[in-house]
Amino acid sequence: MKKNTKRWFIQSVAGLLLTGTGLSICIHAGVEKLGGELWFWTGTLGLVIFQAGLSLVIDGVRYR
Repeated sequence: MKKNTKRWFIQSVAGLLLTGTGLSICIHAGVEKLGGELWFWTGTLGLVIFQAGLSLVIDGVRYR
């Protein structure tokens, strides 16, 4: 693999994993909110992870 192709692959896979993880955490925060538990910081963390994953995927496209 070329250097840029390898970087694209690693960055895109990491971004997809972070995106899925962030969505899962956000859904978990929604369930906590419905249950009357503390949910704000969990939801905020989920959104931060989700946005980081999207940024990695979008940034990885330039190396493709």
